[in-house]
Amino acid sequence: MSSLALEARVVPLPRRSRESAPGADRAEVLKALVLRAREGDAEAFGSLYDHYVELVYRYVYYRVGVHSLTEDLTSETFLRALRRIRDFRWQGKDFGAWLVTIARNLVADHFKSGRYRLEVCTAEPVEPERSQEGPERAVLDAMTHRTLLAAVRRLGSEQQECVVLRFMHGLSVAETALIMDKKAGAIKALQYRAVRSLARMLPADLHP
Repeated sequence: MSSLALEARVVPLPRRSRESAPGADRAEVLKALVLRAREGDAEAFGSLYDHYVELVYRYVYYRVGVHSLTEDLTSETFLRALRRIRDFRWQGKDFGAWLVTIARNLVADHFKSGRYRLEVCTAEPVEPERSQEGPERAVLDAMTHRTLLAAVRRLGSEQQECVVLRFMHGLSVAETALIMDKKAGAIKALQYRAVRSLARMLPADLHP
């Protein structure tokens, strides 16, 4: 993700090591960074970029399936966030959820532009990380990934998005509800139905 950067003429984004603050401490650190960024602190915005760029990238890539387009839309997400950061209000909404909402709108605009058809893209192969365990393990991992991804993409659009946000990105029910503009109870129901549908679609040997 190191090649992904905002335009240098807008604001420099210095890299910064993430602070290992758990739980509430981590939330307070992030909140302080947002408040500093709202006051025009470019270094604080750079730290927010470092912290959230992977989340935004994974979300966009899952939706569009092309790395070059994902990089463009991810960069545009942070540019828009930079321009609008003074409008950000907490109100129980995590800054990462706000960023993903911007990305979600950009993806929707992209597919509505008339140059593209709204369709499910085929994901590029994911390189296995455990090649040291032998080629058989690598092939099995890749097949499992593709099978699961294919099953997720057979879900309805709302169930699909719910599964991606909850399990692939690890967002909470509350964050997912904010992004999808639904109540927490509706997200839990969507998740329940999606998991049941996936259980029916996946081969028996992939079930836990």
